[in-house]
Amino acid sequence: MIKPINKNKLRVKRHKRNRKNILGTSTVPRLYIFKSLKNFYVNLVDDKTGNTLISVSTLKTSSADIGDEVAKKAESLGIKKLVFDKSGYKFHGRIKAIADELRSKGLNF
Repeated sequence: MIKPINKNKLRVKRHKRNRKNILGTSTVPRLYIFKSLKNFYVNLVDDKTGNTLISVSTLKTSSADIGDEVAKKAESLGIKKLVFDKSGYKFHGRIKAIADELRSKGLNF
């Protein structure tokens, strides 16, 4: 019998492999994305202290506005540069749309 492929296990494996090389600081925080079946969660994290600087989800905003909301909150904290952590997801679709929205609002990564 052939075992079915567990795509989430493969995603977590990619995430752990990439996470070894990604580190966020207070001046250049790490932006990571988590997708559930219904919602998106985007957080800006300072890995040196372990603090979450910004947290935005589609529970309160639509998925089209999530990049705009993160950009506004980052600007209020004086953040212009960040490290993008796509958490093992492929860079297309809504992940790419969020990244393009953040770039258009002036954030560099």
